[in-house]
Amino acid sequence: MKRRDFISKSSMGTAAVIAGSSLASCATEGARLAAQQYMGDFSAEPLSTIRAAFIGVGARGGYHAKSFARLEGTEVVAICDVYQDLVEEKKKWVEEVDEFQQHQNIALYYGDEQQWLKMLDEVKPDVVFIATNWENHAPMAIAAMKAGAHAFVEVPMATTLKDLWDIVDTSEQTQKHCMMMENVNYGRVELMYLNMVRQGLVGDLLHAEAAYIHELRWQMQEQERGTGSWRTYHYANRNGNLYPTHGLGPVAQYMSLARGEDNFASLVSFSTPAMGRALYAKENYPADHKWNQLDYKGGDLNTSILKTKLGRTIMIQWDETSPRPYSRHNLIQGTKGTLAGFPTRIALDGGVEGLTENHHSWVQGEALSAIYEKYDHPLYKRLNESTKNSGHGGMDGIMIYRIVECLQNGLPLDQNVYEGCLWSAVSPLSEMSVRSGGAPQAFPDFTRGDSVQTNPLSIIS
Repeated sequence: MKRRDFISKSSMGTAAVIAGSSLASCATEGARLAAQQYMGDFSAEPLSTIRAAFIGVGARGGYHAKSFARLEGTEVVAICDVYQDLVEEKKKWVEEVDEFQQHQNIALYYGDEQQWLKMLDEVKPDVVFIATNWENHAPMAIAAMKAGAHAFVEVPMATTLKDLWDIVDTSEQTQKHCMMMENVNYGRVELMYLNMVRQGLVGDLLHAEAAYIHELRWQMQEQERGTGSWRTYHYANRNGNLYPTHGLGPVAQYMSLARGEDNFASLVSFSTPAMGRALYAKENYPADHKWNQLDYKGGDLNTSILKTKLGRTIMIQWDETSPRPYSRHNLIQGTKGTLAGFPTRIALDGGVEGLTENHHSWVQGEALSAIYEKYDHPLYKRLNESTKNSGHGGMDGIMIYRIVECLQNGLPLDQNVYEGCLWSAVSPLSEMSVRSGGAPQAFPDFTRGDSVQTNPLSIIS
């Protein structure tokens, strides 16, 4: 399938790529220009009322709009998607939760693939939430920042190193936030492990394991609209870890990568044979169906090993094809113990007081109630009741709440532009490593050496 046809299958189409090409700055790893400002701990001027526009509301974007609209001091000013029915439906969602009567004049944009550009020009929002297909994340984020808005982008931030550099350069030039909305960083267990790591319970950190193992073959049923209509072509044409950030984001923040003395250094990557998608298509669709005309090149499971500058390691896996239970691994190992996920379990040197005698036994199951009571993150305790119905166990609502809280109070965001780009860079780097037989690939330093100036994420109360 031609690139133009491939991109046009998404909620937002070719106009995004065209706009991005003309708006993006030169992507180089050279010195930061005089007009650019390092954004590690950047805080913008406070916004007492946040005027937000939403691009792409077929799935994630609609839920972001609903969570945002519930919060005081917010205003949904525009909703944009190719499809009129989606725009009108999400407008009703916003109106249904409008407790503070804040969303009275929502402009709707749909039909023309360039409507999102028209929206940026006419509405001039303070922030833009972007939940379109992967190809459009970078050009839309860049255009939003150049139009004077902070950009909040669904995962991954972008799919190429050039686009990631363009995002960094544009954020530094415009001095606008660009945050990749990695919601898993706000999960209960992930927040608790961050709290435990910061308290030194597992000692000096050595190794982590991260994954996105989620069987999603059913998305191939979405053939004209929806995620499967464009994501299936990624599975067919790319071979690497295409979706690394849900597992990687939390463990990278446990380790404070790109926030202090350590940073991403290099990775090696290997993929299994590509068999599962072709088999699924053969068993579920006629021989002449378009899914049976694809040459599926992407391995069913990818394993990458990441090395940090201080020599710590992270094993990252991705598999959206194999019939197996969901897992993100979420393991962090230190000199004094290990915290692990799926299932949640804890082992500490010398045992966990009152629960285990030594590190040869996990604290898990019902025994974890004592751990939650003692180590639940204060942010989770504060927000859980008000956000628990927001999606993914409440992590979505906590994420949107924190975005609003930071913008209204002029605080640095919990995830900066460099983190989003580094976590996303695993995809193109893994593809490069797989193509070269597993040869190591160096991470670009999007911070240009300034990550040492950035504070580790603190335990926010």
